Amino acid sequence: IIICIHLAVIFMQYIIAGFISKKNPLKLIKNVIPSYTTALATQSSVAVIPVSIGNALSNGVSEGISNFVLPLCSTIHLSGSIVSITCNSIAVMIINEVSIELSNMIPFMLMLGIVMVAAPGVPCGAIFAASGILQSILGFDSSMIALIIALHVAQDGFGTACNVSGDGAIAIIMDYINNALN
Repeated sequence: IIICIHLAVIFMQYIIAGFISKKNPLKLIKNVIPSYTTALATQSSVAVIPVSIGNALSNGVSEGISNFVLPLCSTIHLSGSIVSITCNSIAVMIINEVSIELSNMIPFMLMLGIVMVAAPGVPCGAIFAASGILQSILGFDSSMIALIIALHVAQDGFGTACNVSGDGAIAIIMDYINNALN
């Protein structure tokens, strides 16, 4: 389910980027496949930066925007990591028979968005950054934290791939805005 959500998010991001930049979203996605596969293999947003820059240039993004936006975005893990951690936290709560309430989940997801801005671009950095709010907002104990870390490790490459793919869409939008302002 998580991987399907990741792919839906990527398609949505590129449909928006294509609409804004007036480019074909399918061509844009095709050009980002090397970043996606490299992220799957390395599980590191930072390791993918050179590939992402090359893909962005293939999508018509200027070199200046690519060199600024993509390294900056490599440390901001929003789409893929938030989907992964939220879905995995719900799974851990179900397994542990903890009630899932919107009054806890909404503040958790909002705080997760803030925490992911500073998550390290290293394998599994996002889950370790999120462990504090998993404990404080959702009430995870040490065994639940251990389980969610194991779940996250098993699929971290897909979250990272979603993150870096989304970074490419952001670069396309920023390049379009930069060109419109100049």
